[in-house]
Amino acid sequence: MKSIFEGKDILVTGGCGSIGFEIVKQLLKYNPERVRVFDNNEDGHFRMNQEIKSDRIRNLIGDIRDRERVKRAMNGVDIVFHAAALKHVPFCEYNPFEAVSTNVIGTKNLVDAAINEQIERFIGISTDKAVNPINTMGATKLLSEKIITNAPVGFSKTIFCCVRFGNVLDSNGSVIPIFKKQIKEGGPVTITSDKMTRFFMDMPEAVNLVLKAAKLAESGETFILKMKTLKIKDLAEVMVEELASKQGHKPKDIKFKTIGVRPGEKISEALMTKEELGFVSELDDMFILYNSILSAYGSGKDLKRKTDLDHHDYDTGYQPLLSKKDIKKILYDKKII
Repeated sequence: MKSIFEGKDILVTGGCGSIGFEIVKQLLKYNPERVRVFDNNEDGHFRMNQEIKSDRIRNLIGDIRDRERVKRAMNGVDIVFHAAALKHVPFCEYNPFEAVSTNVIGTKNLVDAAINEQIERFIGISTDKAVNPINTMGATKLLSEKIITNAPVGFSKTIFCCVRFGNVLDSNGSVIPIFKKQIKEGGPVTITSDKMTRFFMDMPEAVNLVLKAAKLAESGETFILKMKTLKIKDLAEVMVEELASKQGHKPKDIKFKTIGVRPGEKISEALMTKEELGFVSELDDMFILYNSILSAYGSGKDLKRKTDLDHHDYDTGYQPLLSKKDIKKILYDKKII
């Protein structure tokens, strides 16, 4: 890692969000020249400066939709981590033009600037919702992936890649902070569906693998991180059992309320499609999806199937689920409860 990041000028878009914030913290361990934090959240910049005391951070207030601001922010940069996005499924359903402006046009602005500046590496953060998308957020993130991973078609000195993963435990907007608040208030704890399942990993683990992907990238890959699977209802029940008494409530008194699946949500999520399996190789902690377009144009690797994985093997609806005992251990081990 140090050989990749030491002495480099690094830009992190969405650097004040949960994932971007952790990327910044971990990058600082590798002695970069500077880390430019690009975000339109002024309060987020302030909170970052209160928490992280480093003279290597540069706070750049701006929006990736602003092409000229992006060009100025990218000037002289060596490496880009692109974490800025609109990520909430219902909000993107209700505001589709905004989702396109940020997740698609904003990504294009960054990729264009990266090519013009001839930066070394560009790593985009994607999501399982980009796989067979049924919602606006997923569709725009799929386009974002394509813009990034297909950027090397033709001539480009920049190494482009994406990292695709599922839910990150205790991140902003995730279910854990919501459940904590509802339990503190004595319930009810709201569940969209008793059947809903999700992939998950904790924040430091996710970002460490993002940095590893940056090191392994050669051209146009999508790195698909391996994750455990749980049922959201099981997670909620464990949190009630463990937190209710600490908040002055009896676990049996806290009720659950099923509110229904929100617009655009899936019951289960997948991390790769059946069609992608022919271009996948497997490592201990991730899968590497090679770019079939680059191969077709003679600029990619020899794409032979290197895994016996079935596409059902990486869909939460077919994965073995963690037991409540396992969920409880993870929540305590990660100091989430």
